[in-house]
Amino acid sequence: MARWRDGHGSLLIHPDDGGPPLTVPLEIAASYRARTRGLLGRDAVEGALLLSPAGSVHTFAMRIPIDVAYLDRDLTVLALRTMPPGRLGLPRLRSRHVLEAAAGAMAGWGMRAGARVTVKPG
Repeated sequence: MARWRDGHGSLLIHPDDGGPPLTVPLEIAASYRARTRGLLGRDAVEGALLLSPAGSVHTFAMRIPIDVAYLDRDLTVLALRTMPPGRLGLPRLRSRHVLEAAAGAMAGWGMRAGARVTVKPG
């Protein structure tokens, strides 16, 4: 799998029934600086933020609760969590990437553990 660069793109969430994927706006944070900043200081997030590489996250100094999806190398969702501000997420074994979105967004997208996603850089 190629390494991504900081920027924007699309996240495609593939449904279990084989139907067309759901497309979500995506911001990619691949550099150390972009991953460190993440969603800090934001009041909202449109779509999702991909942190790569990353195995865990925290919500210290965040203003909003977020949904967190831990992804393996093949972009399969390993686990999902909703984290309020001021929390430290435990590292996940086999996690290579982390997706962040506004709390409740991932449930609305139908994302669950075992789901596959695709990243399309913009």
